[in-house]
Amino acid sequence: MASQPFRLSWTSTGGKRVRHTPDFFVRRADGTGMVVDVRPDERIEPDDATKFAVTAAACRAVGWDFQRVGTPEAVLLTNVRWLGGYRHPRVHRPQVAARLVEVFADGGELLAGARKVGDQIAVLPVPFHLLWHRVLAVDLASTLPRTG
Repeated sequence: MASQPFRLSWTSTGGKRVRHTPDFFVRRADGTGMVVDVRPDERIEPDDATKFAVTAAACRAVGWDFQRVGTPEAVLLTNVRWLGGYRHPRVHRPQVAARLVEVFADGGELLAGARKVGDQIAVLPVPFHLLWHRVLAVDLASTLPRTG
């Protein structure tokens, strides 16, 4: 992934020089490329829409995908920020991680799975680390109903 990877320049139909620097370029695991612009829907002016359309056409011309994304949902953003606190390697405990991968191979509830591996307070940082690194997966955009 690269931030502000290149600048496009062109002359508009009115003869005005226009420039646009996309926000990100992503090279996917399968080798394909994707350009991403980030702009909330409510902040897109007509000139911006034109820039995004030109960028999408340029991407298609070289075989890349283009996506404009807006503001992430609040729950997703909160969950990703929180999990980011567990990204550091110091949280990783290889033996616990290997056991968690086994326990969650067919899914399951977080606390119950952590208890199967050991003391949940000691174990819980490891699945959060594994979620950050995409070893384990969960729907980060959903919330669970409160109990009790």
